[in-house]
Amino acid sequence: MIGIVSYGGCVPRYRLNRMMVFMAMGWFNPVTMAAAGGEKAVANFDEDSITMAVSAAIDCLAAPAISRESIDGLYLASTTLPYSERLNAAIAASALDLNENCRTADFSSSLRASTSALLGAIDAIKSGANSNMLVAAADSRLGKMGSLQEMFFGDAGAALCVGSHDVIAEFKGSVSISADFPDHIRECGARFDRNWEERWMRDEGYSKLIPKALKKLAEKFSFDPQDVAKVIYPCHFGREHRAIGKRLGLERGQVQSMLMDEVGDSGSAHPLLMLIAALEQAKPGDKLVVVGYGNGADALLFQCTDAIADFKGPLGVSGCLQLKEDLNSYQKYTVFRNIVPMELGIRGETQAPTPLSVLWRERRQVMGLVGTKCQACGWAQYPSQRICVNPECGAIDQMEPYRFSDKPGTIFTYTGDMLAFSFDPPAVYGIVDFEGGGRTQMDFTDCLLEKIKVGQQVKMSFRRKYYDQQRGIHGYFWKAVPVAELG
Repeated sequence: MIGIVSYGGCVPRYRLNRMMVFMAMGWFNPVTMAAAGGEKAVANFDEDSITMAVSAAIDCLAAPAISRESIDGLYLASTTLPYSERLNAAIAASALDLNENCRTADFSSSLRASTSALLGAIDAIKSGANSNMLVAAADSRLGKMGSLQEMFFGDAGAALCVGSHDVIAEFKGSVSISADFPDHIRECGARFDRNWEERWMRDEGYSKLIPKALKKLAEKFSFDPQDVAKVIYPCHFGREHRAIGKRLGLERGQVQSMLMDEVGDSGSAHPLLMLIAALEQAKPGDKLVVVGYGNGADALLFQCTDAIADFKGPLGVSGCLQLKEDLNSYQKYTVFRNIVPMELGIRGETQAPTPLSVLWRERRQVMGLVGTKCQACGWAQYPSQRICVNPECGAIDQMEPYRFSDKPGTIFTYTGDMLAFSFDPPAVYGIVDFEGGGRTQMDFTDCLLEKIKVGQQVKMSFRRKYYDQQRGIHGYFWKAVPVAELG
């Protein structure tokens, strides 16, 4: 039996009320009033598609039955990856501290990249060459100010682990349709999405390709759509989303919510995000159909096993939705997304060249937050050391690798700094004590200075540390997120 073994979600902490967007830009394009309901998820200034994919993957790997050492490959899907020629999946794999022998690949250039990656992972398991494959997807698409895309698009990540043991949703089969349908058009290097006319997208794209894929799937595997517990398909036009279900003869309860009022359309990640939301409510025996739409469609059929009843789900989508903070500033949103130029000042302009050779040599320490643990006395320390810093030990060259990224910590001390540059001042940083030993200085994120305190628990989160615009380098490291801020 091959199928989904675990899942994990990442919906950023910040939410932006769409009416606030309309109040700021509705004067320019009053039509956006039609999409001004609900809120959308907004990535923090230090989040991008890689960090959200890593966060979702960490959530997925939190399931008791999954160990990082058992992962044979990572497929990363996104249309907003930071690099065109440097494997983004390899960066994510380094952050996750996966085995260096694992297979890594990027899937991009289509909104159905995540379902294509999922099918690729399933095929890898089917071949017998791999036992557990991780599929992570994330997107942070940009719409121009005053556009409908600005209203529709939200930021999020999702991850699935597929394998052949402890399966919670068995893969039954799939069909795919390939079509050079020109709805969304964004050339290489362009930042903003440009789509063709909305009615064209609805009538010729969503309304024809999604039903066609679903009908082909039902015919191929001889099932009645009426017997499916949840049918999952993206379409950020609310009325058309409902209409597609009606045309297929589906009851309203069979159509999975698009999460538009809570998250927005998270691009290539959205089919998996919706699938995870369905899995969180699924019962043994439930059939789930998920469609990835974009330049054609992928339709996949799953059936939940008895194991889903006992699955100890991680944070998932529902957990992420509960942990939110209103972003009460449209201007702050434009700064976070780098939509408008800002005067950064001298401190913000200072950017030393990234020592890529040093990063390569110390990659596990920097990207995976892996330090050392003394085999003589058990003292954990970061960064890595040859000599144990325990004054009662002092052992030399008796260290073993020790991962800190999955260890909880507590705040030993902290400060808020209005002089150090930050896109969200004040810069907050301090000293963290790790459970099991180890102490180091960390930047804090996803928190308000006035709400954190000494002794508060934190968890590690992989974030973008800086962006060197002159040299095109995205720098990543780990930051501490106060747990109380997560709910």
